[in-house]
Amino acid sequence: MTGQVGDGRTILVTSGEPAGIGPDLCLALAERDWPCRLLIAADPEVMAARRAELGLKVDLETVTVEAARPHRRGRLQILAHRAAVPVVAGRLDAANAGYVLDLLRSAVAGCQSGRFAAMVTAPVQKSVINDGGVPFTGHTEFLAELTGAARPVMLLVAGKLRVALATTHLPLRAVADAITERDLLATLRVLATGLRERFGLVRPRILVLGLNPHAGESGHLGREEIEIIGPAIARAAAEGIAARGPLPADTAFTPRQLTDADAVLAMYHDQGLPVLKYAGFGHAVNVTLGLPIVRTSVDHGTALDLAGTGRADPGSLIAALELALACVRP
Repeated sequence: MTGQVGDGRTILVTSGEPAGIGPDLCLALAERDWPCRLLIAADPEVMAARRAELGLKVDLETVTVEAARPHRRGRLQILAHRAAVPVVAGRLDAANAGYVLDLLRSAVAGCQSGRFAAMVTAPVQKSVINDGGVPFTGHTEFLAELTGAARPVMLLVAGKLRVALATTHLPLRAVADAITERDLLATLRVLATGLRERFGLVRPRILVLGLNPHAGESGHLGREEIEIIGPAIARAAAEGIAARGPLPADTAFTPRQLTDADAVLAMYHDQGLPVLKYAGFGHAVNVTLGLPIVRTSVDHGTALDLAGTGRADPGSLIAALELALACVRP
């Protein structure tokens, strides 16, 4: 990348659901220095109103990408988008669903063109986007569609603990049918590549969980481990991917097992993420691997009841921005 703002250090943060804590968290980014050109994609009026509600002394400057300057403490540079209807903290309005998605579209376009080195996302409210008439299952799937990524992989990071997901936002009854040997092998490839490229791990070691209790108990509690997961791991290992398993989920997260692992691949959302969020909730980061761009995000939702109260913890957004910078550091 070349040019004033395309030098690998311009990060765009999308402010997310405007009625939630996204604007609050973005304002908190002004409390410290950041070694980049930091832009916030948001409605300037929403940001100004939330600043007033919180009683903060933050200078808000609406800029173009070309006019962006290095970030300095006490100031936020806003890349302006306009909400469709006025925003009230804590009160959802489906009329603003399009605004929320436009923030993401502009962020992706900027990353693809090289204007932004990475995008960091504040939380969105899936339900209100669906209420606005847009089928939406989550950031991960939406960003994959925008970028044409064949297999996005959700990876949550809390310190040294990294947990990836073989399936994401599915009802539990649909999980088993969604796990195939081919898909699992593809996920392991993306995960291994992402750990190398984003985290600098030369030969990342991956623990793969089973689907069933006790990893199927030798077929007595399910045969997915024998017929699908085990063969996928074997094929990955034959390609040079350091994957092992399938391991029972209830013992995989012990210190003895994690000592020899750089990441854990869980079969479904609530198999792996409760452990990670217990370890680092509020300071964990969601990373989407398999995209042609760098994207990190918070590990929590919109917390409508905290919007505008001053009680929202910005720790996860701060960690997400720190990790984005680490991923694009020259």
